Amino acid sequence: MNKKNNKSRLLYQLKVTLVGSKPPIWRRLIVKDNTGLDQLHSILQVAMGWDNYHLHQYKIGKSYFGIPDHDFDMDIRDERLVYLRDIISTPKDNFVYEYDFGDGWEHKVILEKIFPLDFSNTPVVIKGKKACPPEDCGGIWGYYDFLEAIKNPKHEEHESMIEWVGGAFDPDEFDMNMINKELDNLK
Repeated sequence: MNKKNNKSRLLYQLKVTLVGSKPPIWRRLIVKDNTGLDQLHSILQVAMGWDNYHLHQYKIGKSYFGIPDHDFDMDIRDERLVYLRDIISTPKDNFVYEYDFGDGWEHKVILEKIFPLDFSNTPVVIKGKKACPPEDCGGIWGYYDFLEAIKNPKHEEHESMIEWVGGAFDPDEFDMNMINKELDNLK
C-alpha cells in the first residue's frame, strides 16, 4: 500500500452510513479510486456535515489508519500513504471511518459500484438522507436525547439545547447542493 502510481483509473460509488442512526443518516458519493485516505477524510467531513474538530481513524479489517502520533502508543498506519483503491476494489467491500473518539461516530463505508473514469466532477454527493448530528452532542445516544429535548418545548433542557445549537435544527434537512458546493472548494 503506497502512493507510487497515483493515476486514477476508476470512479467509486460509496455509501456512507452513520452507524446506529435510525432512521439511517447516510450519503452516497462518487470519488476517484486514487483518492488518498487523508483526502477521503476531508470529503467525508463535508459530505456528512462534520466540522473537523476532532481526531479520526479508519478501521480496515484488523488494521487502523490515520495520522500517526508518536505521543500515543497505538499501532496506526499512515493514511497519507494509502489510496482508496488499496483498501477496497470490489463492490460490497467496506470499512469503518471513525470520527471524534469521545463521541465515537462510526460510519460504515461500502463500495457499491465501480465505473470507468469519465472525467466526472468528483468528489460529488449524489444522494443522502437526514441531517448530520451537531458536533459534541454525545454520540448517537446523546443525539437522540438532544432531539427529544428540542422537539418538546416542555423538556427541561429544551431552551438550553436550542440555544446551544444556534436557534434551530432540522433532523430531516439534507441539502445536496450546499454539500456539493463545499466539495467543490476541496478541489
